[in-house]
Amino acid sequence: MTPVLAVDTWLAELSDQRRLSAHTVSNYRRDLQKLLAAAGDLPLASLQVHHLRRFVAQLHGQGLAGRSLARALSAWRGFFHWLGERGMVKANPCDGIRPPKSPRMLPKALSVDETARLLMPVEDDDPVQAARDLAMFELFYSSGLRLAELAALDLDVLEGVLLEGEVRVLGKRSKARIVPVGAHARAALVVWRALREQLAAPDERALFVSRRGVRLSHRSIQARLGRHAMHAGLPRHVHPHMLRHSFASHVLQSSGDLRAVQEMLGHASIASTQ
Repeated sequence: MTPVLAVDTWLAELSDQRRLSAHTVSNYRRDLQKLLAAAGDLPLASLQVHHLRRFVAQLHGQGLAGRSLARALSAWRGFFHWLGERGMVKANPCDGIRPPKSPRMLPKALSVDETARLLMPVEDDDPVQAARDLAMFELFYSSGLRLAELAALDLDVLEGVLLEGEVRVLGKRSKARIVPVGAHARAALVVWRALREQLAAPDERALFVSRRGVRLSHRSIQARLGRHAMHAGLPRHVHPHMLRHSFASHVLQSSGDLRAVQEMLGHASIASTQ
C-alpha cells in the first residue's frame, strides 16, 4: 500500500467508523501531507524517532505554532498506530515526542455593550437577508452554538425553539445536546420564519438559506457576520467563535456556574471550559 493510499484509507475509516467531522478529517489530511512531504523518499516503515523530531523542528522553524504542531503530532501518532495494527510499521516513531509549548491565550470575547451593538438591526439593501442575519446572530449568541452547529440546523428545529425555548444541536463526534434559546433570539426567528420562503428553494430543509435558496455555507455566515459588525461600527473583526466565547463569558459572569456553561457549550472536559 502506498503512503498516499494508506492516508486515504485511514481518513476514510475515521470519517465512516469514528464519525469525525469533515473539518477534523480535512485538518488531519493537511497534517499527514506535511508528514509525507517531510519524509520525501523515506519509506514510512523506516521512520524513527529522530526523523520525527527533525520534522517537528523543521515545521516549527517554518513558523508552525505549538498548538498546530500538537495537532499534527496527534494525527501522525494515530496514523502510525493504525499502520502498526496492520503490521506495516514495527513501532510508533511519534511516541515520546512532545511539541514546543505555545503561550496560552484567553479567547477573545465581546463586551456586553459591544454585543448589544452587534445585535441591533442595521439598514440593509435586502430586508429579507437582514432578518435572516439577525436571527442567526441572535441564535449564535443566545445559545453559544458552534458555527458548524448553526449551519447544520434544519427548519424543523423551530417548533422546539418557539414552543419550548430550546434547540437540539448535534455537536462534535455527533454528540447531541439541548441548549436554551432566549426571548430576543426567538423573536428574531419568528420574523425570519415568515420571510424565509422568499429565499428558500422548494425542497430546502435548512433553517438558514442563501440568496440562491440553499443552505448557507460556513464561509458565507462568517462573511455576513463580519459585514454586520462593520455596519454596527465595532472597532474589531468579529467572527462566529467570538459570539460563542461572548455567550460563555457573559453567562459565567452572571451565574458563576462553570459546570452549567460546560454543558451548554458541549465541552467534554471542564478544562476546555476553564
